[in-house]
Amino acid sequence: MSRLLHRTGLVSPRLHIMLVVAVTFLALLVSAGLRATPGVLLLPLQLQFGWDRAIISFGAAVGIFLYGLVGPFAAALMQTIGIRRTMLGGLGLMAAATFISQWMSAPWQYVLTWGVFSGIGSGAVASVLGAAVVNRWFATRQGLVMGLLSASTATGSLIFLPFLAWLSAQYTWRPVVLTVSLACLALIPIVALIIPESPQDIGTRRYGEGPGSAPAAPLKQARTATLAIQVLLRAARRPAFWLLFGTFFVCGLTTNGLVGTHMIAFCGDHGVPPVAAAGLLSMMGFFDLFGTTASGWLTDRHDPRLLLVVYYGLRGLSLMVLPFLSFDTADLTIFAVFYGLDWIATVPPTVKLSNQIFGERDAPIVFGWIQTGHQLGAAAAAFGAGLIRQQSGTYLPAFVGAGAMGVVAAFVLLLSLRTSRRLAAAVS
Repeated sequence: MSRLLHRTGLVSPRLHIMLVVAVTFLALLVSAGLRATPGVLLLPLQLQFGWDRAIISFGAAVGIFLYGLVGPFAAALMQTIGIRRTMLGGLGLMAAATFISQWMSAPWQYVLTWGVFSGIGSGAVASVLGAAVVNRWFATRQGLVMGLLSASTATGSLIFLPFLAWLSAQYTWRPVVLTVSLACLALIPIVALIIPESPQDIGTRRYGEGPGSAPAAPLKQARTATLAIQVLLRAARRPAFWLLFGTFFVCGLTTNGLVGTHMIAFCGDHGVPPVAAAGLLSMMGFFDLFGTTASGWLTDRHDPRLLLVVYYGLRGLSLMVLPFLSFDTADLTIFAVFYGLDWIATVPPTVKLSNQIFGERDAPIVFGWIQTGHQLGAAAAAFGAGLIRQQSGTYLPAFVGAGAMGVVAAFVLLLSLRTSRRLAAAVS
């Protein structure tokens, strides 16, 4: 269908590349909205079924974990059966899992639909998709485009959460899951119509690719699982992989696992209604759209390691301060703006480092494994914060502890940066 669009002359090659970015942005946006939805469902499910917060948090944690674990295999799948088919499969599974969940009545059913199946589906439409599209379709401006696609994660919260919170204002949850299911379903024909497999399929080159540009990494035909494991074994021999994996673990711990899953409930403990708390998350999403896009622009121009030191340090400090705020409108607004600018800003520099260290051929799969670290951290925070709240009656240790981890990540990256600069100076 995408070839037919091009052959009719309705869409120029340059415009088609922009359409690929736009549709990828929408797919990532819907996937992120799905992964943010358990934060809206937490209180309605607790009130209707009497499930405790730890059980519901466990379901969210399973989904977050699989969202990350599937990433490297999805990236390998994009090299074997193609980006377009992988996107269609992920969106179809997301739509089916969330639609079926309307009839759940036991915790295991919630874990199966919103944890296992939606986690696998959304894992195929995650940050690794953005990395694969950027490498395949862009020879220049990769950081900027990756920043824009990464920002769709927070933009999903911006668009979905206030409306979903409004739907659940009377603590009803079925309209919420139906809305998410229909959004996933609506994207399937759009992806089928717009997304070609590569620029060559529509008779063009990558954006910014000239006669002297390095060619795109060739598609690699191999069994998906074998390819993903082979790339992991190669990457795991290098200390840089574990540095990026560990710091991205902290990234997940301090973003969607903690704030994305528990911020609405945390605000509820301080008397902030769910719709107002969802509004704070959407405000974070709005400012992250600018912060992460700007991070991509900066990544094209500055050392990505230095950017990561700044991002992790500021994020950690903001989380350590949050529990001690008054939770009035002014304080929460300042926090939402400051934290939102830094929400997913770590993705563009991490992707650039992956490209620089591991090469464009392996980088999307390596980033998928690094993204697994992110989701391990997010899953730990989603379940751990719920358990801490259940046992102690407060979220304070969870937020302060996560903030401290952010500061530690910044310190480790700073040591790594200084070490690499000393080695470079010694060589020169």
